[in-house]
Amino acid sequence: MLNLKKVILSITLSLMAIHFILPTQAVSALSSEISFIILSQYDAKVNIGDEFYLIAITSTGKNVTWKSSDSKIVSVNKYGKVTAKKSGTAVITANLKDTCASCLVSVNKTTISINPASGKIQRGESIKLTAVTSNGSKVTWKSRKTSIATVDEHGTVIGKKPGETEITCSADGNQVTCLVTVDYPTVTLNRSHITLYRGQTDKLSAEVSSKIKPQWRTNKKSIATVDQNGNITAIKNGTAIITATVDGVSISCEIIVEKPEIKLSKEELSMKAGSSATITAKVSSGNSPTWSTSNPNIISINSNGQIKALKKGKAYVYAKEDGTKVKCTIYVTE
Repeated sequence: MLNLKKVILSITLSLMAIHFILPTQAVSALSSEISFIILSQYDAKVNIGDEFYLIAITSTGKNVTWKSSDSKIVSVNKYGKVTAKKSGTAVITANLKDTCASCLVSVNKTTISINPASGKIQRGESIKLTAVTSNGSKVTWKSRKTSIATVDEHGTVIGKKPGETEITCSADGNQVTCLVTVDYPTVTLNRSHITLYRGQTDKLSAEVSSKIKPQWRTNKKSIATVDQNGNITAIKNGTAIITATVDGVSISCEIIVEKPEIKLSKEELSMKAGSSATITAKVSSGNSPTWSTSNPNIISINSNGQIKALKKGKAYVYAKEDGTKVKCTIYVTE
């Protein structure tokens, strides 16, 4: 504004000097024969979105008409108000019937600085990007791969799955990018081997750097099962692999379901026909065995190990639990 006042004052003083130096008739003759335009400025450098006024003083006192050589870059209204729209150059011309004057307007390209220029996160984590433009214009954000990471209107990036994506910040047709990497997580288990007997349970816990809950699976459901909280149940003797997986990263624990040991209270027993006896079994797994006889015509046995001799002969009593089977020989006499 101060510069504009100086220009107007300078033009006014120049015109007054002409009037004082030349006779009135000469000034009148000069004005009638020569038309000219004096502009408040002839060169301007501005940013996108800037506005300013051009002032035109004519020798005839008539108003000028304004025109832009490229209104997509710089527009001008009938009052000389200039508006910068996009980067480039355009000429603003003040026209009279037989003369004109021009101002070259250069619109600076909007520069954008982004912070940080790159970043690393894991799934579920976020990072805040900030951007500053040379002219203070508003920026917009966009992710090239939203399946990897998304970004909101405030520049907050959220990791969706491992990979890389470019986050683009745009303003006034210009843009800069930030490379965001969503890292694979690290996964550790509290144990790598567990030994159980049939029916026993245990629990695995996983520590995941991204804090994402893992998916649990077993390779042999017939031997050991696992739920989505890491709870393991032994089904039968054998070996199974329990795996915890997060975003393609897996870690495993070997589950061994052991065969139990069974010790009978007797290995041989003599009985008289019609008599009863009880045999006991000590099973290392703590489970109760299944009892059976090799010859139900000679002896019978119930689920509590109670034997009844039926008639003379020889038979076996079996105690079985999860793949382990032991026997006791029974001799029945008259």
